[in-house]
Amino acid sequence: MPAPLLAAALVAPALLLFPATSFAAPDHHEEKADGVVVLFDGSSADAWEKYAGGEIGSKWSVDDGALHFAGKTAEGGGGDIQTKQAFGDFDLRFEFKVAEGSNSGVIYGVVPKKGDPAYKTGPEYQILDDAGHGNGKNPKTSVGSLYALYAPQVHKTCPATGAVPCPHTPKTVKPVGEWNTGRIVKTGARIRHYLNGVKVVDVKLDSPEFKKAVADSKFKDWNDFAKALANGKKTRIVFQDHGDAVWYRNVTVQQPTLTEDGPLLEG
Repeated sequence: MPAPLLAAALVAPALLLFPATSFAAPDHHEEKADGVVVLFDGSSADAWEKYAGGEIGSKWSVDDGALHFAGKTAEGGGGDIQTKQAFGDFDLRFEFKVAEGSNSGVIYGVVPKKGDPAYKTGPEYQILDDAGHGNGKNPKTSVGSLYALYAPQVHKTCPATGAVPCPHTPKTVKPVGEWNTGRIVKTGARIRHYLNGVKVVDVKLDSPEFKKAVADSKFKDWNDFAKALANGKKTRIVFQDHGDAVWYRNVTVQQPTLTEDGPLLEG
């Protein structure tokens, strides 16, 4: 991630926190006493629906405590799935694992519209088998990236220079078949990605650096890309059907405790 962007991440307008009352869970969610909304508890996918509405396709199932997309090998209906509930600022936490060669993603900031895919409006937290899929060769499309825009970089202090993030520090990824932890925090216009407990992306959607990154990408002519997210609108979270097997578990969302103008080395 370019150093100017990281600096821009510390310059913040007024904090746009998602009101606590907005996290009240509808009947299809389980809400814990601490305000955490459980989107998947290992037994029910009731918090989810087909993208743009409707029944979830049969390739999605609850399998051994995980929300599983079967991929190309299974018959039946697929398609992306979205949360029934919309969120403003959020702290989304989940575990995921992939099959060999799998490519998928968690797309957020989505404004559902029939006929337009979720990725037309929402950025993506890349889910990938880095070792077995070609996208793993490009850091900007590797696991944990803000897909096609920002490569994951480990946020730690370099002993030699004091720089944050520290260049050339490898991210930690569990191999195929093992569980990784993911986290996406959205506060105002600031987006953070975490992979296995370490922050790997930290960007401001209203920064010149982000706008340039989009202008230099395939998203440049997509007028609604990340727009609702940056403007503080309530949006959906989507699990992608990219044709490959993927599993999720322990999926929760809550109001962020991190702030829009917090330090780069926060938790």
